[in-house]
Amino acid sequence: MSTIPSFDAYQLPEDHDAVREAVRAVCDAKVAPNAAEADEKAEFPVASYDALRAADFHAPHIPERFGGAGADALATAIVIEEVARACASSSLIPAVNKLGTMPLLLAASVSLQERYLRPVAAGEAMFSYCLSEPEAGSDAASMTTRAERDGDHYVLNGAKRWITNAGVSDFYTVFAVTDPAARSRGISAFVVEKTDNGVSFGAPEKKLGIKGSPTREVYFDNVRIPADRMIGDPGTGFGTAMRTLDHTRVTIAAQAVGIAQGALDFALGYVKERRQFGRPLADFQGLQFMLADMGMKLEAARQLTYVAAGKSERGDADLTYFGAAAKCFASDAAMEITTDAVQLLGGYGYTHDYPVERMMRDAKITQIYEGTNQVQRIVMSRQLLKG
Repeated sequence: MSTIPSFDAYQLPEDHDAVREAVRAVCDAKVAPNAAEADEKAEFPVASYDALRAADFHAPHIPERFGGAGADALATAIVIEEVARACASSSLIPAVNKLGTMPLLLAASVSLQERYLRPVAAGEAMFSYCLSEPEAGSDAASMTTRAERDGDHYVLNGAKRWITNAGVSDFYTVFAVTDPAARSRGISAFVVEKTDNGVSFGAPEKKLGIKGSPTREVYFDNVRIPADRMIGDPGTGFGTAMRTLDHTRVTIAAQAVGIAQGALDFALGYVKERRQFGRPLADFQGLQFMLADMGMKLEAARQLTYVAAGKSERGDADLTYFGAAAKCFASDAAMEITTDAVQLLGGYGYTHDYPVERMMRDAKITQIYEGTNQVQRIVMSRQLLKG
């Protein structure tokens, strides 16, 4: 049987390969050098943000009609993957910009889209997503943040927890109860601005990883906003939130793949150079087997993530299953791969002098946020049982 060179199924298009090359060049030169300091100081990496903005990789998913790069879901996943390979905290810039703006792309009026997507596309503002609360994490429908109608305004009161890039972002997609009797069908979505009266932030959380991406509570104390800042119709907010996560779980899968790739790359270089018993560590079969398993899990995670990204772009009916599967599998793989990378470096891997311990700490959150992996398994099983 002869091979067919033109057979391009399961092969990235050339323009997607070009995106990877471009992002990697920017990240190697201007993002990776800031990663350790952002982690050590627990400070938002402004220099990395500036580099991503200059190259138009800060919010690549925003359509061209709003001044964005118009990257499809797969290209956006590749951008996030490559940034995460260099710095997981920095990868939350494009990832959370997509998370925060996806509800607008799915459900907002054109005027609301024009007003808020253009500044993000231009790199003048960032967007965050406010769903979780102190007593409503996995059970998001139990939220208590309220939005009460008052003439042509809504008045918001409540608190959101675990909000990525809170305090740095200018805009926030906020989910609040507008009809308490209707439970999930009584939740609506709004755009809130950082400068709105009554908006404030808690102290930055002291976290295990992604320390360069601030995580804070966001408080709403009689925040009065125009009614036209509602995203979609009243009572559709929870549905919009869940549809958003179907798409953005793919971005967390991509982040996990990138973190794992960074750890594998460093481990490969280390075992080739480090010598024990008179020869490189790479010569020992036991370690070769570890590397083989790391590479195998990583590529399986990448392929599942890319398939899910394609389904996200097309809006396939089985996106819910594939988004959950990609996020769950890739984050579990990233945790295993980064842990093995630390092991391969031995005592050095456990120190801040080498990046793999940071990557291991960063990987952990990918198993937790945008739905814990236990919740992902519930989502997947429900989808399977529906068939």
